[in-house]
Amino acid sequence: MSRLCSRFSLLLLSSCCLIILLSSSTAPDATSVSTRTPQVGITLSTYYGHLNAVSAVAWSPDGKRIASASYDKTVQVWDPVTGYRFFTYRGHTNWVSAIAWSPDGKYIASASFDKTVQVWDSITGRRLLIYYGHSDTVTAVAWSPDSKRLASASYDKTVQIWRMGKSTTGDTLLTYHGHSNWVTTVAWSPDGHYLASAGLDTTVQIWDAATGNTRLIYIGHSGIVSALAWSPNGKLIASVGIDKTIQVWDTTTGKQAWIYCCHGWVNGVAWSPDGRYVASANTNKTVWIWNSMTGTPSLTYRDHRSEVLTVAWSPDGTRIASGDDDGMVRVWQATGLCRPDPIGINLSQGER
Repeated sequence: MSRLCSRFSLLLLSSCCLIILLSSSTAPDATSVSTRTPQVGITLSTYYGHLNAVSAVAWSPDGKRIASASYDKTVQVWDPVTGYRFFTYRGHTNWVSAIAWSPDGKYIASASFDKTVQVWDSITGRRLLIYYGHSDTVTAVAWSPDSKRLASASYDKTVQIWRMGKSTTGDTLLTYHGHSNWVTTVAWSPDGHYLASAGLDTTVQIWDAATGNTRLIYIGHSGIVSALAWSPNGKLIASVGIDKTIQVWDTTTGKQAWIYCCHGWVNGVAWSPDGRYVASANTNKTVWIWNSMTGTPSLTYRDHRSEVLTVAWSPDGTRIASGDDDGMVRVWQATGLCRPDPIGINLSQGER
């Protein structure tokens, strides 16, 4: 049974390069590094620091560090080139479900099954506050583009907007009650004016970050929506879920640009910084790269040995980090992808 399936079941009950191993797999921050000029889709390094599934990965804004969250209850910050681990954050008492690096690079926020969001210094790991606003598992956390506010989603069916302020517990600014079931994901629009959230009610809802007024409800999925991401220009959203689809649609009209039917549940999604590609993390041990204009596949990454739970693009667009159910994070080459073909829309295709 997949990690995602196990997680929801538990909650319902309550290619071409020489690899040199730099250190043994028993070392917590062991990594393997390519010795040749990388080609697109080639693994550059593998991080072995976690003892359980990797639930989330996030790049620092300068692209020099990665933070990875795990069901081993830790967040680890490390060098994506060498695998050197700077520190391990151990503030949570249950699985860590999500992480977000503040756009100014100063802070990391981590969300957990322990019902808290914790904010800590990205350099030292010193905890700055614990947010106790939710009454159930916190599934997602996201920083506003100006790094002044956070949004967190929960199985308590709410999304809450809050700020660090002067307290050590955070100041709640707004609570959104638009969903009728668990909320699994949340993301800010690039301009910071709106939030998109989704979950078990199968809808994606776009709403005003200042007032909480709903702007649009997208009803395109037939199952739980596990992740979503705004395009860099804010005009499109990519949403994925256990209905085995990736759907890209207009954030103003809700009109679908394309839908691709995959080969298993889709756990994560990320846009390339230039907006030309969408990456999806899948239960069939792959990461797929899609042409964002047509929905046609551009690349399939197959080096994972278990279900891929999370994916994140580096800020410069040259690398991708993806984490899996075995507790590994693989960093791989993303440059060299073919340019998008502006012709055609690919609807309801299978693997080929």
